[in-house]
Amino acid sequence: MAKANPFAGYDAGKNFCELFGPPGAKQGDAKSQSGAANPLAKRLSKYNVRTLNQRNKAAERELHNLGITFTVYSDAGAIDRILPFDPIPRRISQPDWKKIDSGCRQRVTALNAFLADIYGKQQIFKDKIIPRALVTGNKNFRKEMVGVKLPHNTYTHISGVDLIRDDKGNFLVLEDNCRSPSGVSYVIENRHLMMRSFPDLMEGVKVEPVSNYGQKLRETLRETAPPRIQNPRVVLLTPGVFNSAYFEHVFLAREMGVALVEGRDLIVDEEDRVFMKTIGGLERVHMIYRRIDDEFLDPEVFRKDSMLGVPGLMRSLKAGKVAIANAVGAGVADDKAVYAYMPRIIKYYLDEDPILDNVETHICREKESLDYVLEHLEDLVVKPVGESGGYGIVVGPMASKAEIAGVRRAIKKNPKNYIAQPMIQLSVSPTLTKNGLRARHVDLRPFVLTGKESWVLPGGLTRVAMREGSIIVNSSQGGGSKDTWVLR
Repeated sequence: MAKANPFAGYDAGKNFCELFGPPGAKQGDAKSQSGAANPLAKRLSKYNVRTLNQRNKAAERELHNLGITFTVYSDAGAIDRILPFDPIPRRISQPDWKKIDSGCRQRVTALNAFLADIYGKQQIFKDKIIPRALVTGNKNFRKEMVGVKLPHNTYTHISGVDLIRDDKGNFLVLEDNCRSPSGVSYVIENRHLMMRSFPDLMEGVKVEPVSNYGQKLRETLRETAPPRIQNPRVVLLTPGVFNSAYFEHVFLAREMGVALVEGRDLIVDEEDRVFMKTIGGLERVHMIYRRIDDEFLDPEVFRKDSMLGVPGLMRSLKAGKVAIANAVGAGVADDKAVYAYMPRIIKYYLDEDPILDNVETHICREKESLDYVLEHLEDLVVKPVGESGGYGIVVGPMASKAEIAGVRRAIKKNPKNYIAQPMIQLSVSPTLTKNGLRARHVDLRPFVLTGKESWVLPGGLTRVAMREGSIIVNSSQGGGSKDTWVLR
């Protein structure tokens, strides 16, 4: 019995396809963007759809058995879920990766310079490059950090730069994640899963490795510990088992070979030093990789009712006795309105043009942009600046009249809380369905580690909108993930 070609019926439409290239390229014929032989497509075409689905179900069972889950707080009926896994990898050529790598490092360098400035001399406000109120009025701006000096001026040690690719094949930055970007555990586990479940697909393909991330992360954190410490001790601070990303906290602590602690496991003494409680007594801690939001970090300074943080932690930080990654207050760089100024920020601090462009962005706090947005709501994607995870987004071309009317009222009521962008034709990648391989929209989150210098994990998290026609790739909104192959 002949094997059914899994590409039968595959159609990327007007979208750039990550496997076959620009719109209009012949698909399913093992041709790449350059027209050279496409070994991945050739190999995939030899699989039976039923075999692919059977192997994928086995892989997802393995994810569940390993406890690789995330929590959906809004769904009372399904608290713990695995992140849907798609076994069809997303490939990135070496030339594309070089641009992504250099563009992400440039962007994070500028973000760290920006954060060091706004918590230091605030020269960017004096030179009127960005409105002071846009930053100091942001809910993530921490006045407690003004004047605090950090090793190497590193504020965002672990960054996630969300990228999309348009219909012309250009990579664009969708947003920056400087608080506590999640998802790197899926990058590594997806690779392990592919090696176990689809060894024949990977055989002989030269792909950049991702398994050294834990080692690189530990080196970065030790580099940015307080100076003049011979052997700095690193810990990972978690809110606990009920946090949505708890699996990742356990995973990263294990990968780094460091202790996973909760707030109750740490104390700050009278000399502002941080110690970890162990069965052998107190042990000094020099660097804390925290996965707790600012407001819960230190009840002496922020929320007094917090049971998750450590009293006195900010005292220790200001005294230079401990370092915290990412820095308190780094989240101001996550703001979607600050994002709109990133081309100017890069030019101001680095005197360079952006290697990776922003998506065109209209800032509703500015009257001219506000007027344009209100007039073109049906054509724009509207985003609240303080939300994440895909929540609050209204996609104009797909929205109902009631949704358009609702977002119009919301924007008029509080224009400072919104930005708007044109709807980009996100690239697609072949994705497994019960009927074979179908085009689904994808994005990419490379992870950047910054100590003395920046390093980008080769690949990153490819998120995929599993629902046909959807452009929302967030896991909380039904998205899944793929392995990302950066070809050597």
